[in-house]
Amino acid sequence: MSQDDHDAVERACTQLKTYYADKYCVTRMKRSERQNLITGLNLTRLLVQNRIAEFHTELELIPAETQADPRVKLPIELEQRLMEGSYDKILKQSKAALPSPEFGNFMKSLTATVKDEIAACMEKAYATLSAAAAAKMLGIGSGVEMNAFGESRGWVRSPDGLRFVFQKEKAPPSAKDIPSGTLIAQTMMYAKELERIV
Repeated sequence: MSQDDHDAVERACTQLKTYYADKYCVTRMKRSERQNLITGLNLTRLLVQNRIAEFHTELELIPAETQADPRVKLPIELEQRLMEGSYDKILKQSKAALPSPEFGNFMKSLTATVKDEIAACMEKAYATLSAAAAAKMLGIGSGVEMNAFGESRGWVRSPDGLRFVFQKEKAPPSAKDIPSGTLIAQTMMYAKELERIV
């Protein structure tokens, strides 16, 4: 889903919210059958864009009976799983039946984001990992898809081709890396030279 799509959805939701919240419209017009769908899609969009503060602001304005609707309940459950770090549950949800087909594109974007998060954790946690274990963690079924994903992240295959070798970033220098003996000797030499000058 492109940024233009997200912007278009945001504009549409903002325009519709006026009608949903305006007292005149609420009293004169019949409630839209798609209002809960629009509300759920808007919440899901905010999750996909990682706009969590706005998500919670919107959620505060939604009545409890509306939150019980499956189309609104889905993004609420997804947000809870994101906050818990239950990425595997999000991946399972993306394969399950959605309350409406309109959620499909947002779920694809959210799934891609979750897979990137899992991959980043794997890179930090493991020096090497079998391709089968990596595929299981990422919820990827085929070897071709796993290879493509690994290549997109710059993962290198082991010589036998069964494992991924993760390139570890060089750790920042620590106190052990500082040549303290050399520094002390240089400082003492400078002190002696200064003493001789004065």
